[in-house]
Amino acid sequence: MRNEYLRMKTDYAPIGGDDLIQSDLKELGVAAKKLANHALMVGGGLGVGTTFFKFLASFAAIYLLILDRTNWRTNMLTSLLIPYIFLSLPSVLFSLLRGEFGKWIAFIAVVVRLFFPRHFPDWLEMPGALILLLVVSPGFFAYTIRDGIVGVFICLAIGCYLLQEHIRASGGFRNSFTKSHGISNSIGIILLLVYPIWRLVLHFL
Repeated sequence: MRNEYLRMKTDYAPIGGDDLIQSDLKELGVAAKKLANHALMVGGGLGVGTTFFKFLASFAAIYLLILDRTNWRTNMLTSLLIPYIFLSLPSVLFSLLRGEFGKWIAFIAVVVRLFFPRHFPDWLEMPGALILLLVVSPGFFAYTIRDGIVGVFICLAIGCYLLQEHIRASGGFRNSFTKSHGISNSIGIILLLVYPIWRLVLHFL
C-alpha cells in the first residue's frame, strides 16, 4: 500500500511537446498585441507632441517678430524669423495661408504697397514678406525642405544664432534674463529651440 501511495503522488502525466508549443505561441501573440497597442499609443502621442511644439515655436517666433517691430528694436537679424515661421508653421495653418485665402491677403498687401504706400505701415513689411513667401515658394521648399530634416536643421541654426546674438547684445547670459524685457525675449528665443530639438530626438531615436 505504501509503494502504491507513493507512486500515485509522484507520477504525473507528462505534458506533450505540442501543448508547450501552443502555450508559448499564445503568450507570444498576447505580448505582440500589447507591444502593437503601446507602439500606436506612443506614436500618436509623439505626433501630438510634434504638432504642439510646432504651434509653440511658431507663436514664439511671431511674438518675437512683434516685439522687434514695437519695443525691442534690436540690431539682430530678426528677419530670420520669417523663414523660421515658414519652416515651423503647423500644416493646418500652412495649407490655409498657402491656399486661396493666403493669395488674397498677398494680393491685397501688394496692391496697397504699390498704390497706397503711405497707408502701408512699416510694421507690416515682415508679415507681408511672410505671406508672399508662403504663397509663392516652390513645392521643393514648401514640402520637401519644410517637412524634411534639412528644414529642422535650418530652424535649429536660426534659433542658436538668435540666442547667442541676444546674449551678446545683452552683455552676457545673466543680463539677458535681468534687463528690461530680457526675460520675455530670452524665453521666446529658447522656445524656438524646443521644436527642432524635439524633431531631431524623434528622428534619431
